[in-house]
Amino acid sequence: MTQAAGFYNLLLQCDDPALVIEPLNGYRLKEKLPENLGAFTVPVGVPEILEEGNDVTLVTYGSCVRVAQDAMKQLQCGISVELIDVQSLIPFDIHHIIAESIQKTNKVVFFDEDVPGGATAYMMQQVIENQKAFEFLETPPVTLAAKEHRPAYGSDGDYFSKPNAEDVFNTVYELMHSVNPQAFPLFR
Repeated sequence: MTQAAGFYNLLLQCDDPALVIEPLNGYRLKEKLPENLGAFTVPVGVPEILEEGNDVTLVTYGSCVRVAQDAMKQLQCGISVELIDVQSLIPFDIHHIIAESIQKTNKVVFFDEDVPGGATAYMMQQVIENQKAFEFLETPPVTLAAKEHRPAYGSDGDYFSKPNAEDVFNTVYELMHSVNPQAFPLFR
């Protein structure tokens, strides 16, 4: 929510309309508040690299950032993941930070809790097509989204409909298996 405050502070300095979407689970998290809470800003269109990595680029935002961080704790089996929080969808990655990461890792997973063809497809189109990151891929890009329906209300609906840390682990691990089956054998 500190990031949201930074967006609000920036947007209040502009005359343009804007929409900030706050993940509800953000209100349950404890964060260290900056000294200048009412004055600091967060730039729009600039993703943040939360974790440096060399094997796979994992691109997400909002509530999925915490899910991805949980999955990364499980992925400490020889897979180095670069986790990127896109922070804003419009404008999107104006400095091509994600494409630079893909140039380093040669693999990418786009992850969010929207239905297939939603934000994951948008992010992939922006990076692969507009930023020309396809030139750097050694394997096809992968998307991880919610099921093809809207979830029922409550934690059960979320659990059965939205991707969780295990889904992220499986997606990243299977991607690494497709590149190097000897180093990353499938668990069956």
